[in-house]
Amino acid sequence: MSAMVFDETMLKITVAILAITVAILFHLRKGSSSPSKINIEIKKDNPKVVDKYTIQDIEELPQCKEKGMAVFCRCWRSKNFPFCDGSHTKLNKDTGDNVGPLIISAK
Repeated sequence: MSAMVFDETMLKITVAILAITVAILFHLRKGSSSPSKINIEIKKDNPKVVDKYTIQDIEELPQCKEKGMAVFCRCWRSKNFPFCDGSHTKLNKDTGDNVGPLIISAK
């Protein structure tokens, strides 16, 4: 009789471990199978956001003429996209990320 109780207890423990393992794997898979979107609001009517600038275009930008550099957004949160407005600072603080702008300098 005690062998039957032992087998029943082992079966319950095995089922519990299996259930916990399946729950953990499901949770991990769910988190990785649906990545969040980076671009949440910029030019969403376009299938792909592309901005093209020549070197001459960049040299003629007011910010380049004033500061000798152009600063482009890479976090997709700038209200002045494609130019950086510093929105990455809040994004990095909120998410623990480390994204920053692309800076093109005249020198």
